[in-house]
Amino acid sequence: MVLVRHMSLSAVLLGMFAIIGTTVVALIFDNTADRIAANERAFLLKSLHTLITPDMHDNDLFTDVIQVTDRDNLGSKKPVSIYRARKEGKNIAAIISAIAPDGYSGNIELLIAIDSEGKLIGVRVTKHKETPGLGDAIEVTRSNWILGFNGKSLNNPGKQGWRVKRDGGIFDQFTGATITPRAIVKAVYKALQYYDKHKLMIYNQPSMKTMPEPHLDKGQQEHE
Repeated sequence: MVLVRHMSLSAVLLGMFAIIGTTVVALIFDNTADRIAANERAFLLKSLHTLITPDMHDNDLFTDVIQVTDRDNLGSKKPVSIYRARKEGKNIAAIISAIAPDGYSGNIELLIAIDSEGKLIGVRVTKHKETPGLGDAIEVTRSNWILGFNGKSLNNPGKQGWRVKRDGGIFDQFTGATITPRAIVKAVYKALQYYDKHKLMIYNQPSMKTMPEPHLDKGQQEHE
């Protein structure tokens, strides 16, 4: 009988500890979720503003956003975000969240800023899993390779030029790592094609009014 009471008491205590533990974890999650979301928002805004500086627009990039789906041109069967920059009611640029699906180690997520005339303002990598010391040269903090897209357009350098030099184009590849730059060059060119075809829709489609979930963590792996 004593043993039964002891076991019952132990079961009750374990149940109480489980409830308390679950409650504490839930409270910690609730308290940190907003902070994590705020940090992600701040990081995304910083990334957007490296391409479209605050003086270039007077609208809220987070709320002037749409989501579109085009697996062939934007690299994902899921919706991706397009942020619109405007100033005094005029269309300044669109920042497309595209994906290069054929990186050496998987998807490479990009922000591609294109001005109202179809010219690239800039490109930035927001997430990848390419090899440190090789493929990670796509990061602007690692090399200036990604800056080579600035000012380019569909007609500059033209279809043949939109390849790495090994394939007859104008863009450098990395020593020992051609797959990664090849994938990004292809993805940027396809995003330009998408913009050229859907420009009116991009600027005229009603905004979502809410910011989509950002994907901002950086992986590190690649070689060839």
